[in-house]
Amino acid sequence: MATLFSKSSSSEKPDYTSIYDIEINSLNGKPLSLSEYKGKYILFVNVASKCGFTPQYKDLQELYDKYADKLVVIGVPCNQFGEQEPGSSKDIESFCEVNYGVTFPITEKIDVKGSQQHPLFEWLTQKRKNGVSDSKVKWNFQKYLVGPTGQFIDYYYSMTLPTNSKITKHIK
Repeated sequence: MATLFSKSSSSEKPDYTSIYDIEINSLNGKPLSLSEYKGKYILFVNVASKCGFTPQYKDLQELYDKYADKLVVIGVPCNQFGEQEPGSSKDIESFCEVNYGVTFPITEKIDVKGSQQHPLFEWLTQKRKNGVSDSKVKWNFQKYLVGPTGQFIDYYYSMTLPTNSKITKHIK
């Protein structure tokens, strides 16, 4: 059987971890256990309330509702792109509920890049962690799809709508 990963130098030593072992809190500050979602696809999206892509919340909710038996959408607020998520947890929660009827899980506000990058986004953006690919979070509403067994599938830039077939073909 061929190996999936090429040999790497010691500075790029693989550090594969399970997505389900990563700790993150929900918007209300309580731990959000990613292992609850074993057996489902997870679409992680770095979200912001004051972004040109913010209307994608509607599509994210539609996707979450349509594939509820197979998919969970997890919104991850971030204020690193144009300071477009300046609000408190309560502000974010209220905005999402009132404007878009969001019922999918939303995490605490985190850094998705840089020296304070949260371990979740380290896993999502680093091949040595996810075993598949490296990426950089370029803007709000970048999406990362993880499969039902915790395998990294792919990432999608902000311009790709949540309901795009590039994403849904994996879930159907």
